Amino acid sequence: MTSKEKSKSSTFQSKTAGWKHSVPVRYVLFLLFVVLFYVSLAPKLLPERYNIVIGQPSDKEILAPVQIPNNKATLKAQEQAAEKQKDIYKIVPLRNEVLVTQLLDRILRLNQDDQVSREDKISIYRQELPSKVQEYTQNFIMINKLSSIYSESLLEEMKKRINEQAYHISEETFIKIPRLTPEDISEMKPVAKDIVARLTGDQVTEAPSVRAKVAEQVSSSMLSKRISREVAQELIRLVITPNNFRDDEATKEAKVLARESTEPVYIKQGDVLVAKGERITEEMYNLLDQNGLLKDEVNYRPQLGLLLMSLLLGFGLIMYMRQSEGAARFKYNNVQLVMLLLIFAITILSIHVVNILQSPQRPYIGYLAPIATGAMLITLLIDIPLAYISSIVLGILASIILNSHQGQIFDFYFGFFAVIISFVSIFSIHRASQRSTILKAGIMVCLFGSLSVFTLVLLNENGWTQSNTLYAIGFAFAGGLLTTILVIGLMPFFEVSFGILSALKLVELSNPNHPLLRKLLTETPGTYHHSVMVGNLSEAAAEAIGANGLLCRVGSYYHDIGKTKRPSYFIENQNNMENPHDFIDPKLSKSIIVAHARDGVEMLKEYKLPKPIRDIAEQHHGTTFLHFFYHKALRIAEEQGVEPDFTETDFRYPGPKAQSKEAAVVGIADSVEAAVRSLRKPTVEQVESMIEKIIKSRLDDHQFNECDLTMRELDVIAKTLMETVMGIFHSRIEYPEDIKKPKGNDEKDKGREASGSEAGLEQ
Repeated sequence: MTSKEKSKSSTFQSKTAGWKHSVPVRYVLFLLFVVLFYVSLAPKLLPERYNIVIGQPSDKEILAPVQIPNNKATLKAQEQAAEKQKDIYKIVPLRNEVLVTQLLDRILRLNQDDQVSREDKISIYRQELPSKVQEYTQNFIMINKLSSIYSESLLEEMKKRINEQAYHISEETFIKIPRLTPEDISEMKPVAKDIVARLTGDQVTEAPSVRAKVAEQVSSSMLSKRISREVAQELIRLVITPNNFRDDEATKEAKVLARESTEPVYIKQGDVLVAKGERITEEMYNLLDQNGLLKDEVNYRPQLGLLLMSLLLGFGLIMYMRQSEGAARFKYNNVQLVMLLLIFAITILSIHVVNILQSPQRPYIGYLAPIATGAMLITLLIDIPLAYISSIVLGILASIILNSHQGQIFDFYFGFFAVIISFVSIFSIHRASQRSTILKAGIMVCLFGSLSVFTLVLLNENGWTQSNTLYAIGFAFAGGLLTTILVIGLMPFFEVSFGILSALKLVELSNPNHPLLRKLLTETPGTYHHSVMVGNLSEAAAEAIGANGLLCRVGSYYHDIGKTKRPSYFIENQNNMENPHDFIDPKLSKSIIVAHARDGVEMLKEYKLPKPIRDIAEQHHGTTFLHFFYHKALRIAEEQGVEPDFTETDFRYPGPKAQSKEAAVVGIADSVEAAVRSLRKPTVEQVESMIEKIIKSRLDDHQFNECDLTMRELDVIAKTLMETVMGIFHSRIEYPEDIKKPKGNDEKDKGREASGSEAGLEQ
C-alpha cells in the first residue's frame, strides 16, 4: 500500500473513531438526554415562579400552570352548603296516652277517698296534675340519658321545649274534677287515651296548634256528660306535649358533612390568576404563595429533585446500552445515539402537543398521544432490546406529562397505557418486511390501546362515566392511527438523514425489479447468479456472528454491479467464448478487474443507493493482491528479458479495506463462491481447505485490520460457510465415502481447477 493510500485509510479511520465511536461525544449525548428529560418535565413539575410585591402592579400576566384549588371560593361554597342544610329534627315518642291514663287513675282514687274534703281535693289536683306531667317528662329524659338512645343535647332541647309549651289547666276545671264519678272516669279513660294517641301519633313541633284540635275530637266522642267532656278536654290538652325536637348535634354533623361533600372549586389550567398591570392584593399574593408560584431564593429542592430524576432516567438508559454488549464495549455508535435522542425528542414533543389539548375536565384526550411512535422507530432503525427499555422510559415521561391530577406526580393510567401500546408495537413490527407492516402494527396499537383503556375502566368504574369511557376508547384508537401516520412519515427522514438502512428499506432494495438488479440480470446473468449465491452465503455467515445478515444479502446483490460495464472480462460471464484477458496486457487486465469496484460505487451513487450498500461494493475486495495477473506480468517480462517496471502494490485493489463486519463477510463469501464454482468435482476436504485458505490469506494480508472481526468470529464464519456451501452445492460436492480412488491423473483437469481456483481468489 502506498503512503498516500495509507494516509487516506488512516484519515477515514480517524474520522470514524472521532465521531461515531468517540467517548467524549458519547458523554455529551448523555448530557443532552438529561437536558431533554429535564426540559420536557419542567413545565409539569416546576411551574414558573414570579417575583411580585403586595400593592404593586404585576409586570406580566400570570396564568395557572396547572389546575389549582381556589381555597377562598371553596370555603364560600362550603359555607353556602352549610347554610342550606336544614335543621335536623327527631321525633321522640313520649307515649302521652300513658300519662293521661295515669292522671285519670289518680283522679279516680282521690275522688273515692271520702276522708279528703272537696276543698282539699281541689288543692291537691291544682298541685299534682301539672307536677305529674313534669315528673313523667323528667323520668323519660333520665331513663334515655342512661340508655344513650338520644343525644344529651336533644334531651335538653326536649326538656326546654316541653317547659316552654306547658299547658295550664283553668281553675274552673280543678273545681269540676272532684265531681266526677267513677263511671264518668271509666267512660273518659278510653276516649282520652284514644284522642291523645291519635293527636301525638304524628310529629308535634308546636303543641298549641295540636291542642286546638282537642275540642272537636272530644265533641265527636262518645262522652255524654258535659262535665266529662270539659274535664277530658283540659286533661288531654295538659298531656299533649311536643315530640319533634331540633337535634343540635345531628344538625352540626349534617352541616359538617355538607361542607365536606362540597366539591372543591378549582382554577382551571390556563385561567388568568393575575392580569398584566393588575395591582397585587394580599389575597392574590396568598393564592400564588400557597401554590408555589412565588420565587423563593432558598428552596431549590424541586429543581434538584427534577435534575436527579433526569439523571437517573438518562443513566439507566445509557447503562442498559452499555451492559447490553458487555462491560468492555459499547454496542451502539454515536450516530445511533443521536438518532435515539431525536426519536425521544419527537415523541416527547408529540406528547406535549396532546397535553395542550388536554384539560382536567377532558383527561381522556391524553390517550391520543402517539407514544408508541418512539418504540416503533427505535425497533425499525436501531434495535429491539433498546426499544423495550426506551418504552419504559417513555411510559414514565408520559405518565408525568399527561397527568392532570393535582397533588400527584405520576398518572398510572397513562403510564400503563404507554407501556402496553409500546410493547405491542414492538412485537408487531419487529419482523417488518414491507411498509404495510407498519400499518398492521398501527392497527394492533389501536386495538390494544383501546383494550388497555377498557381494562382500566373496569378496575375503577367510579371514576368513569359512560361518555368519558367511550371518548377515552375512541381517542386511544385514534392515537394508534396517528402513530402509524407519524412512523410512515418519519421513516424516510431518518433513512435519508442518517443513512440508515432499515429492514424495510433493505427488503425494498432486494426486489429483482429494481433497475440495477434488472440490468445485472439481463446484461450479466452469470454475475447475477454469482451475486445471489454470495448473498446466501454472506447472510448465513453474518447472522452466525451477530452482524446484519439482511444487509449482507442485499449488499451482495449489488457488490459486483460495476461488472455490467465490461461483462465479458469476468469469468462467470464468459460462456462459450474465449477469455479476452488471454489477448491483452496483464496490467490492462488488472485495471479492468479492479475498476469494477469503483464503477459499481459510481453507479450506486447515480441511483442513490444508501451508503452501507456502496461501502460493501467498494470495500469487499479491500486491498487484496491479484496474484494471477501479477505472475503473468512477471512471466511476460521474463520472456521479453526486461526488468519489471511494476511492484506488487500496483496489482492490488485500491481499497479501502473493509470498515465493517458486513463488508468483510461479503468479501470472504465472494471469494469462497467463486473458488467453489471453479472446481469441477469439489470434495468436502477441498471446500473446507479452500475456505480456510481464503480466510487465512486475507488475515495474513491484514484485510481485517480496520473492522472489528475477532479470530473467534472468523472461525464461526468458516464453519458457517462450509455448512452453507455444502447445502447449496450438495449435488456437486463429493463426500469422502463416495470418492473412488482414481486410476490415473488427468493433468489437464487438475490444471484447470487450480487455475480456476486462483482466479476465484481474485474476483
